[in-house]
Amino acid sequence: MTQQNSDALAADAPTLSPARVRFALLALALGGFGIGATEFVAMGLLPNLAADLIPGVYASDPAAANAQAGWLISAYALGVVVGAPTIAAAAARWPRKKLLLVLLTAFTLGTLASALLPTFGWVLAARFVAALPHGAYFGIASLVAASLMGPGKRARGVALVLSGLTISNVIGVPAITWLGQLAGWRIAYIAVTAIFALTFLAVLLSVPFQPGDKTATMRNELKAFGRAQVWFALGIGAIGFGGLFAVYSYVAPLVTEVTGLGASAVPLVLIVIGLGMTIGNFAGGWAADKSVRRSMFGFYAVMLVALLGLALTAQNVVGLLVFVFLVGGAASALSPTIQTRLMDVARDSQSIAAALNHSALNIGNALGALLGGLAIAAGFGYVAPVWIGLGLTALGLMIAVLSFSWDGLRRRRGEVLGYGTELIQTVTVR
Repeated sequence: MTQQNSDALAADAPTLSPARVRFALLALALGGFGIGATEFVAMGLLPNLAADLIPGVYASDPAAANAQAGWLISAYALGVVVGAPTIAAAAARWPRKKLLLVLLTAFTLGTLASALLPTFGWVLAARFVAALPHGAYFGIASLVAASLMGPGKRARGVALVLSGLTISNVIGVPAITWLGQLAGWRIAYIAVTAIFALTFLAVLLSVPFQPGDKTATMRNELKAFGRAQVWFALGIGAIGFGGLFAVYSYVAPLVTEVTGLGASAVPLVLIVIGLGMTIGNFAGGWAADKSVRRSMFGFYAVMLVALLGLALTAQNVVGLLVFVFLVGGAASALSPTIQTRLMDVARDSQSIAAALNHSALNIGNALGALLGGLAIAAGFGYVAPVWIGLGLTALGLMIAVLSFSWDGLRRRRGEVLGYGTELIQTVTVR
């Protein structure tokens, strides 16, 4: 589907009052707020989870226990990877509001199970199940938001939905991390469950009916996987975004063991990361509507500089705060940029394209957490994940260069790429 076709669909959306549109967008963003909380709270509470769920390992080797607790982060990420394309492809014909409500119900029940199940193995399984709706929710909510925003504002519609996630990192994640430190990590997840229940009511009351794509079939949606540029875009997110999560997954021990601050400083550092993510998200949405290519290259460059600075200055409080802010900001700016790129190159497979971005980013989540945990368990220390993140980000940038170079090569040869002349102009010039 081209930029012009997407804008035409947005223009055909039902006319709503400005107040109703704002309420609906706020409801969609509230879902992102809950997702941010359920995904990222584990990172601030990693030592608490390790001490409670694997106490024997924690008592003998806290670093090994923290690395093992990182599996909870990887399990959630892998749930997103599995659920996003599967649900998006299977439910593309569903009315969008109905699908959002089903997904929010699954979030509520999955997060509640995470809070109540007794052992590490069961909680690990619950985190995987709770993550299954993640990508599909963001994908469908982004399509709804783009329709509500109107023509020419696709990336900003995506950014508005993602703003819930980034604002969660400013307010929700630090606050719930503090609650978890005070009352226990299980209480923290019960609080997240309440956020999802509230989101269900808000979406039920505010989001207008939107039909699904009646022409969509699972076979047609899965055609996206036959396009080389879709795989390039997935690689950009799956590899490059690992840079953020290699740092974020182990931010708690980085703050306490490397910078030498107390555990009470962890929520404050999370607020700084969240502020960077919030600002970066809106900057990325604005920049991607201007030029996807320039936005992607520019923010990847900032992220490389930020990770290098963090690796060199993490022992210093000022260095820690400045560079985690920049890491969060640059990574968050890349999210709407990568999603817009995917929606461009996936043509008519829009539902799965919108969801696949979150599969890609959560492969980065799992990869960053896994490699960072292996480095810590091998005895390289808590700065090692930052260096791993730097390497993953550099690889992501290289894939982006290859993707856009491929576009340019085909354009110079005068080939149509199978997208049609109009889409070539949209994808390759921007």
